[in-house]
Parts: sequence; structure tokens; C-alpha cells
Amino acid sequence: MNSHPQHARPANSKHLRINHKAKRGSASAQLHDSLRDRIIQLQLAPGQYLSRNEIAAEYGVSQTPVRDALIKLEEEGLIDTFPQSKTEVSRIDVEHALETQFLRLSIELEITRNLAQAADPARISNSRSILAQQSAAMTTGDLDAFSRLDRSFHLSLYEAAGVANLHTVIDARSGHIDRLRNLNLPDPGKLASIFSCHTRILQAIETGNVKDAASAVREHLSGTLAKVDDIRKRHPNFF
Repeated sequence: MNSHPQHARPANSKHLRINHKAKRGSASAQLHDSLRDRIIQLQLAPGQYLSRNEIAAEYGVSQTPVRDALIKLEEEGLIDTFPQSKTEVSRIDVEHALETQFLRLSIELEITRNLAQAADPARISNSRSILAQQSAAMTTGDLDAFSRLDRSFHLSLYEAAGVANLHTVIDARSGHIDRLRNLNLPDPGKLASIFSCHTRILQAIETGNVKDAASAVREHLSGTLAKVDDIRKRHPNFF
């Protein structure tokens, strides 16, 4: 691994401008969300140097929202700040990923149990629509779209169960496990496995089969972490 820190360079900076007409205080939130997305999508790799001046110039903002966004990213464990030295993207913390997976599994087992007990297809109509979009993304091999739709699919289940705020809690903790998943996503058969699990989850909910719903959720959420040793061997610089 190159010992010199790399500077963050976006592929297309015209998409990184902040909407200054949005409500006061949202510049920091927009900046945080954009930088977080670039980290999760592996566009900013672990060890990559983040310059406050460069970020401010890229996004057309002052230093204040940059500072606030980086503070939040550090709280989420996605960047490491070394006082009077540097700020860089953090390495993937497998222990943190395991803890998040445990929490997420506990919540989503309860969500799917509640939805399956209700067995109301209308409640998961949005999930069905997202699944169809995932099918299209899988067909075209659009990994970025597939990854984003995966998040939307799970969010739709939280919404259907009336606990959307819990997804925000999980999302804030998911930076490490989401990066693991995006490293795993290009592997042969991974997209098909995710799509199959999503399909089975919805089928079980619609038919009121609590046992099958739980089985599909467990298989789905354990898939990447079961491959973590192999992922670490293939991508040592991310850990």
C-alpha cells in the first residue's frame, strides 16, 4: 500500500455542488450525505486523505459545513482524524460490522414477523416495486443502482412496519458493514443471492409464513459476513 496519503478527487465535481437555497443548516447535512455515500460506495478508499480546503472547493462551501460534516463522519467511524496531522477515511472495522449485523438482524426479524402475521400485500407494495427495479439493475449489471435499491428495499420494510426511524439508527451504524457488502457485491452469484432472499422475504410476508420470512432474513443478513475472511484476503488495504 502506498504510504503517502491520497487526495480525494471526485469523478465528476459538477454533481457535488451544495444546494444553497435549501433550509439553513442543511449544507452540512448535504455534504455529510455526499461524502458518506462516496465512502460507502468505495469511491473514497480507506486511508485516503481528506483535505478540508479541497472538499470546500469541490462542493462550493465554506469551512464550517466541512468541519461539521467531518465531525459526524468521525462519530460514525467512517473517518479518522489525527489532530494537527491529517484526516483520512477509516479502515473497515469487522467487529463493528458484526455488532451492527446483530442489531439489524434482531430488528428485521421482528419487522418481518409482524408483517407476515398481518399478511397484507398492500403494505409491501412499495417493496414489490423496488424489487422489480432491482431485477432490472441485476439484468444490466448496474452494481451502484442495485446497492442503492438494496437499501431502499429494507427501508421500505421498516416503513411498512411503521418503524422508519429505526432505519435511521441502523443506517448511522452501517458504514463498515455496507462497505463490506459493496466489496462482496461484484462476486459471482452475489446479486442473484440477494435478489432471491428479497423475493423469498416478500413471498413469506404475503403468505403469512413467519418461519420462512425469518429464514430468508437470516440467510440474507449473514451472507457477506460469512465471506469476511475471503474479502479481507482479496482487499487487505481496506482493513
